[in-house]
Amino acid sequence: MKLILTTLFLAIICFTSDAQKSFYDFEVTTIEGEAFDLSELKGKKVMVVNVASKCGLTPQYEQLQKVYELYGGDGFTIIGFPANNFMKQEPGTDEEIATFCEKNYGVTFLMMSKISVKGDDIHPLYKWLTTGSLNNFEDSKVKWNFQKYLINEKGEIVKVISPKTKPDDKEIIDWITS
Repeated sequence: MKLILTTLFLAIICFTSDAQKSFYDFEVTTIEGEAFDLSELKGKKVMVVNVASKCGLTPQYEQLQKVYELYGGDGFTIIGFPANNFMKQEPGTDEEIATFCEKNYGVTFLMMSKISVKGDDIHPLYKWLTTGSLNNFEDSKVKWNFQKYLINEKGEIVKVISPKTKPDDKEIIDWITS
């Protein structure tokens, strides 16, 4: 009986600590292969975007870069997460993706290593982003490439933006500048 209660107690602690995990508790890998602790972004607004190089929405890289050039800095940043979850539209290696982004769009905002944003192999950050019981916001599904998650300065999700909504949309710019 004591073993059962101990196991139950540990399970409750694990479940509770997962539910309280914040955006800043995650470590991700940059496209160059370096560890990046999201706690480095405390105090900034962050737009998290799953990206792909062979998608009809790929030209959004251009708007993402312009938004980053105009508003990026101490108060705001963008993080791109390449993902191959939708019709295999991001087949490249990290090196190929980095070259594509630099050559075609001059991307200078943070790009991370390719991950999965849905399914059985979903990355822990995207599990948090899409699970209301973990993020204390709401459940969501990544519908397609270039879906945007807006994270406030406290590391909380405040809005999920449709993949079709351009990064320079008034709603996003108003959020960045408010």
